[in-house]
Amino acid sequence: MTTTDVAARAASGARFWALALLGSAILAASAQVSLPMWPVPATLQTLAVLLLGALGGPRLGAASVALYLTQGAMGLPVFANGTGGIAVLAGPTAGYLLGFLPAAWLAGFAGRGLARQALVLAAAHLLLFVPGVAWLAGFVGWERAAHAGFLLFLPGTLVKTALALALLRAARRG
Repeated sequence: MTTTDVAARAASGARFWALALLGSAILAASAQVSLPMWPVPATLQTLAVLLLGALGGPRLGAASVALYLTQGAMGLPVFANGTGGIAVLAGPTAGYLLGFLPAAWLAGFAGRGLARQALVLAAAHLLLFVPGVAWLAGFVGWERAAHAGFLLFLPGTLVKTALALALLRAARRG
């Protein structure tokens, strides 16, 4: 490997992590747009997760989410309503936060066709509810978790998925 190859790889790696850091900042900002609901607030985070994956690809989307979760675990106020710390990652919303990882990864396979993009974004959005509701059930029981942690979020999920699809299509045209 030549020094040029090494320099190109280093630059590529630096670019990847700079974009992942930018993605984590976007995710942190989206967490601050919050409607107070209990036990899980409604935020713009899932919209950001879908776009990070769909626009950046599975690796970059997941890396952005991993950085975001790491920042929050370290106590930075990046989670909803300016919270951070391990306590949040052990609380009722932890399953949703961890569900952002597979959701961003899956959204990274949205591809180019309208039908594929719509299907993948909807599946990615629904995927994050699996660990979210399962974890929440440990705090409030299955019935209440299904209602307060999934059913109440379905209208917003539909709107945010449609918005993510529209923004993805607009970004890919430009």
